[in-house]
Amino acid sequence: MIDRAELERVVAFHGHMCPGLAMGVRAAEVALERIGRHAGDEEVVAIVETDMCGVDAIQFLTGCTFGKGNLVHRDHGKNAYTFVRRSDGRAVRVSTRPDGWGPKDPEWMALFAKVRTGTASPEERDRFLASHQERSERILAAPLQELYDVREVDVEAPPPARVFTSVNCATCDEPTMETRVRRLDGRELCLPCFEDALAGRRPVASPPPRAERGRA
Repeated sequence: MIDRAELERVVAFHGHMCPGLAMGVRAAEVALERIGRHAGDEEVVAIVETDMCGVDAIQFLTGCTFGKGNLVHRDHGKNAYTFVRRSDGRAVRVSTRPDGWGPKDPEWMALFAKVRTGTASPEERDRFLASHQERSERILAAPLQELYDVREVDVEAPPPARVFTSVNCATCDEPTMETRVRRLDGRELCLPCFEDALAGRRPVASPPPRAERGRA
């Protein structure tokens, strides 16, 4: 479903091609086919269980973003995604099969370890990048059922994003969403200043002298 031109835009958005991004592209294909088109607003919700590269493909291709409130991160460390259509509540969960990433390649894993630690030679780095590209292309070309298990699930979509007023923190003076403010000794504090006050620490952000506030 994702043509080469759109794939190149995904890569440009993320910064590079890699197996993780390719897996995200394939998961997004499921969302677009089973749940619906690119979300201009909040009509589709993505619940992601990882913060890996694939989430960038999910955001770009499905239109689910943190800023709109329809991208929800649950830190489970799984390459798994649930897509929910608000109009009728239909939801599908896309989870990686045990062998979805393909067979383990000891040479690739050894090269990966060297690249991560900065000990790879230029030749080893080139071999790793070539292997990375090959793995990515394999994922993009593989039948979806080899990569993911897809099943319909009963999930309640999170409520639509709301706009709240801001309250200036009594310590750092920075505007803070009213739902995140904490009260301590009659003062309204942002979370960092509240935690600093409980721990007896100095605030990280201190307000400028009153006469200087508001200047450009």
